[in-house]
Amino acid sequence: MTPGSFAAPVSRAGDDAEKSFWISFADLMTALMMLFLLVMTVALLSLTQSARSAQNHKQQRAEDIGQVMEQIARAAQQQGGLDVDLKRHVIDFGDRARFDTGSHRLSEEAAQRLRAFVPALLAAADSEPGQRWLRRIVVEGFADPRGTYLMNMNLSLQRGQRVLCVLLDPAGGANGIGANERKRIRDLFSVGGFAFNAQRESFEASRRIELRVEFRDVGEPAAAKPGAGAAAAGGQELGVCALDR
Repeated sequence: MTPGSFAAPVSRAGDDAEKSFWISFADLMTALMMLFLLVMTVALLSLTQSARSAQNHKQQRAEDIGQVMEQIARAAQQQGGLDVDLKRHVIDFGDRARFDTGSHRLSEEAAQRLRAFVPALLAAADSEPGQRWLRRIVVEGFADPRGTYLMNMNLSLQRGQRVLCVLLDPAGGANGIGANERKRIRDLFSVGGFAFNAQRESFEASRRIELRVEFRDVGEPAAAKPGAGAAAAGGQELGVCALDR
């Protein structure tokens, strides 16, 4: 290069293009980051709302179950002699309905007491909180520890069955249960059997009747109602008690 001459400027086209590329790439990453943050925020809000909704349902369930059991407890107090465990959801008939040793039969007095109390149970089941959560009522007839395990297991099942036979008997005496109530008992009650795995302080106290109220969990659907045909017209016939055949 001679003195006084000027060097031709070097082109920056390549640098400008590279610079533009990195600016565009940075803008794209920023946009993606903002989108990611937005998605995460929406997801966290959704999870928070779902957790809050689930907690509200659990709280509502607990309150409704408490109302149902309190209603049952008031009815038991009015009748007298019945013990209601509000935590275990169990109604113990105590000495109001005992079985004789080795027998599944109930006295007429005990049968009448059962029939007198069950309408209060049906009323609790038909209440608004009862319709939301009550699943079924399980009849449990207990045996004392004398005898073999299998003998007592069978006796326990027969005692639970005897309770249902008493409740479903159309000739129920002074405290007879009406036809519509018997259908409700058929649909709502079931039998559970225990042998000698829940003993009391005496043999006599062990030979008892308990009604256990079961409730649905949050999200558990209600039992399907009878469909068309014979079920819709009244469901399965009640029949006669097999213990008396």
